[in-house]
Amino acid sequence: MKIAISGKGGTGKTTLTALLGHVFLKEGNKVFLIDADPDGNLGVALGFSRAELSAVKPVSELKDIINQRTENNGSGFFKLNPKVDDIPEKYSLKKDNLHLLILGILKRGGGGCYCPENTFLKALLRNLIIERSEVVIIDMPAGIEHLGRGTAESVDVLLVVVEPTLKSIQTAQRLTSLASDLKMKKILYIGNKITGAPDIKFLEENILGKLAGYVSSSAEILEAEKTGSPVYDAAPAALKEASSIREKLFENQ
Repeated sequence: MKIAISGKGGTGKTTLTALLGHVFLKEGNKVFLIDADPDGNLGVALGFSRAELSAVKPVSELKDIINQRTENNGSGFFKLNPKVDDIPEKYSLKKDNLHLLILGILKRGGGGCYCPENTFLKALLRNLIIERSEVVIIDMPAGIEHLGRGTAESVDVLLVVVEPTLKSIQTAQRLTSLASDLKMKKILYIGNKITGAPDIKFLEENILGKLAGYVSSSAEILEAEKTGSPVYDAAPAALKEASSIREKLFENQ
């Protein structure tokens, strides 16, 4: 199962990624959670310590390896299909059978010296989504452009996390259009920070597709963010909601 999670910044993508990762882990799966958001803090949501997170480099900062694998010598020519299959195991943080891989910053066009980094990270995403058999969940920024068409088509489902606000709805609409352009197989919407039935009704009336579930606003989640505790341990009600969402992923497959 390959899942991409996106939405407006601050909507709770990272929380949902951590919760779903734990659900799949408890089912006996090997799980790779990919922090692809430059401002991401997925490691904190999973309960990794500051020392553990400080000890691991984002993949985008592995300059020597990137230059070696892309055969970059500064001439402007480099290898477009570098070896990346060993990266997820070597450079991830691990808890039992759950692996956290931090991608770092994927540069936008116009910065020529960054092309090898982009090439390497995109090759890594292709490897994770297309070539591996494990469960892979990607915490994306508020956009999915970096996946590329071929990789995006191989994602089983895009989960668009949306709050009951017009700004969040607008971002969800933009993501839906982009996902359609990339020919993604399946798009589902997940409500977050839900306080009651009026919030659910608002989302159902305004989103462009199916609301596959929601995560309620929770003091336990806020407390976990303050203390650095794993969100799935701190918020059992949210974990139960994530389990319900996980069941919806296989409907109409």
